[in-house]
Amino acid sequence: MSLLRNSWRQLTSMRTALVLLFLLALFAIPGSVFPQRSIGPEAVDRYLRDNPDTGPWLDRLQAFDVYSSVWFSAVYLLLFVSLVGCVVPRLKAHAVALIRVPPEAPKRLDRLPAHADDLDHDGDPEAAADALAALLKGRRFRVARRGRTISAEKGYLKETGNLVFHFALLALLGGMAAGGLYGWHGNRIVVTGDTNGFCSSTQQYDEYDLGTRVDAADLARFCVTLDSFRAEYLDSGQPSLYRARMSYAADGERGTRTVEVNHPLRLADANVYLLGTGYAPTLRYTDRAGRTQTITVPFLPQDNALTSYGLAAFPDANIGLTEPDGRPAQVAFDGLYLPTVPENVAHGASLFPAERDPRLMLRAYIGDLGLDSFRPQSVYALNFDQVEGKMLQASGDQFALKPGESHTLADGTKIEFLGTQPWIAVSVRHDPGEKVVLVGGILLVIGLLGSLTGRRRRVFFRVTPDGVVAGGLPRSEYEGFAAEFEQIVESARAALGERTREKAGSRDG
Repeated sequence: MSLLRNSWRQLTSMRTALVLLFLLALFAIPGSVFPQRSIGPEAVDRYLRDNPDTGPWLDRLQAFDVYSSVWFSAVYLLLFVSLVGCVVPRLKAHAVALIRVPPEAPKRLDRLPAHADDLDHDGDPEAAADALAALLKGRRFRVARRGRTISAEKGYLKETGNLVFHFALLALLGGMAAGGLYGWHGNRIVVTGDTNGFCSSTQQYDEYDLGTRVDAADLARFCVTLDSFRAEYLDSGQPSLYRARMSYAADGERGTRTVEVNHPLRLADANVYLLGTGYAPTLRYTDRAGRTQTITVPFLPQDNALTSYGLAAFPDANIGLTEPDGRPAQVAFDGLYLPTVPENVAHGASLFPAERDPRLMLRAYIGDLGLDSFRPQSVYALNFDQVEGKMLQASGDQFALKPGESHTLADGTKIEFLGTQPWIAVSVRHDPGEKVVLVGGILLVIGLLGSLTGRRRRVFFRVTPDGVVAGGLPRSEYEGFAAEFEQIVESARAALGERTREKAGSRDG
């Protein structure tokens, strides 16, 4: 029992709370350094591709899911318990201090850090005590008079600010916990056009994460379409403007809104945030039977200049036809899209993110690509481990196309590059703790200001037949207390001297 009691005292001590708060801030650093799946899963995939040695180890350590990791959650819960155990007793003590009157004055005021014994009165101790009590009340002290002794106290704002600060921390932690339990988010790539919209459901999100108390039926019901998108860039290639025009339908309401970074589409039960953008080439393929199929496929950016990689598969091409060896004649193209091609196309990287001189570099694959294997496959890249049998290349070399150009393959089929459509990556989020976190953040600042500006101190006066003795005691570190005490004494001396002059004047009259 003593071990549990000592452990509880240690956990709820202010020192432990500060250590846990420091650890929470320290453990949150990887969330800013490494891409997070909850915000940009494509950035995580890119990091894993670029760092094949360290990436998997970081993934095992949950560096890409910091805020839902086991180690972050453990510190989070310990901090919450520590704050509760630390703040609740202090709240009770502070409530008692607010109700309780200032304590009695010490017998020896001259032993206090600040004191004065050279004050005189007009010979009426009761009137002098009344004047001193009125003076301290005028300076917003809490005053208690006991006979001819006045006790005054001021500066409860410091402890009030401390408590508000700590309860604001609890509100922040509680709001984050509510978001983790009852919140959800989903990411989706949306291409411009009426036929490329999506409705909120787990089947239509590219990636989603549901809170522990949320299932698929709890998602907000709405549909969104990207009508148009405009991006502007500085000469350095840094984006200066992302602006999307989106139509939506939710709960019988329809409308159109402009969405920008940090200015989401706000719906009743979810917000739609704009995260990034890219290009979706439109390709038309004419197969061996003369049938055409047109698709628009998002290519994923590989760098800040929007050099993009993607896959265009035509599952309905060459239906019923086979290769000479009997394998299906399935067709797919993969390659790079360069919005601004360099002088040397073989360099393989765009010079600028805007479409100044675009090129689409493709490689064709014809054979058994596993498109009808009924196994999950990526829509952005061929998984060669899932290809059935030997894959045959129709053209071993890459070919580059400008918008409007075409290329004829060795088997007589043709691929045409019709142009591109912009796409945006959106994150749909529902966070029931968002307002709690906002209020907690505001109270955090208010409490911190109160804690830093509040100065608790006590002032005492004792009126005797021979004069007045004063003493002062700062209850917290306060370098300006001596000067304030001197001002109070001077004001008291002036108030008592005024009474002396009034009495003398009444006698002369």
